[in-house]
Amino acid sequence: MTRALTVLAAAFALTLSACGGDDNAASTTTAGVEPLKVALITDLGQLNDRGFNQLAYEGLKRAERELGIEGRVIESRSASDYVPNMTTVARQGYDVIVGVGFAQGDAIATAARAFPDKKFVIIDVDQSGLKGKPANVVGMLFREEQVGYLAGYLAALEAKRMPGPQVIGSVGGFKEPPVDRFIAGYQAGAKAAAPGVKTLNGYSSDWDDQAKCKELALNQIQAGAKVVFQVAGGCGLGALDAARERSVWGIGVDADQAFLGPHVLTSAQKKVDEGVFRTIKSAQDGTWRGGRNLVFGLAENGVGLGTISKRVPQEDLDQLEVVREKIAAGEIDVPKSLG
Repeated sequence: MTRALTVLAAAFALTLSACGGDDNAASTTTAGVEPLKVALITDLGQLNDRGFNQLAYEGLKRAERELGIEGRVIESRSASDYVPNMTTVARQGYDVIVGVGFAQGDAIATAARAFPDKKFVIIDVDQSGLKGKPANVVGMLFREEQVGYLAGYLAALEAKRMPGPQVIGSVGGFKEPPVDRFIAGYQAGAKAAAPGVKTLNGYSSDWDDQAKCKELALNQIQAGAKVVFQVAGGCGLGALDAARERSVWGIGVDADQAFLGPHVLTSAQKKVDEGVFRTIKSAQDGTWRGGRNLVFGLAENGVGLGTISKRVPQEDLDQLEVVREKIAAGEIDVPKSLG
């Protein structure tokens, strides 16, 4: 999953309030011109996950504002909804259909084969791994391991400054490749900063139930973790709440989650909003090319750390910047899977 892409990303602000309901629609038209119609199919995390799905939605809303496209969102209630939802919008004349998340890979492959005249985008899935490798699909991939490495490096630096054993933890949602890329990078970065650090990891097997992630985080904190990295969508907000309660550091994911409080050390941002916007723009301006992947990493400013706590010393920030530059330049080979 290292196919090249030259994408310049813009900094983003997560201003979306929680949304509800099955279907959210908006449209903007230009006189005499039929607008491009784009449908966004969420995964089970829903739009109010304060992360992954919200960011995809934010990219769609930006395309509505800046490009004049007509956007629609359908929130999936179960995995069985994916194909019917995609089929519905394809039959209703939507030009571009975006599936949010790894779990929708099979559904995208099925829908893309059924509607070869439509353009499909699947976030977090390698297009070449889809059944039939449909030529009307673009895979949107992120180098989560790169920003995970930065988060782990910073986590270990701060753990070293605290009394007691050097232990950090992570709480994943489902054991899926994007989640494990974050965690693999996190553990590698931590061990680079502090070779003796102990890393703990667990999975909630859930994207929504905050209690499950909170329990995993509390167990890791009880075992000595001084930092907890959440990679579990809305469920992971429970892990960050555990960090707040026990006065340890928490690290957010996907969006900048510093707004949750001063216990948030930083966030491993995945700029899904920028990726969605750029891909929609390519469909509108005629530069779309299916049958490939678009890959966003540090070099493309497609991933990066969010707000870093003001309590972090400048010397640690300086070390972190050196590491960031080396990763972006390809001088540090970051693992993509847990060994």
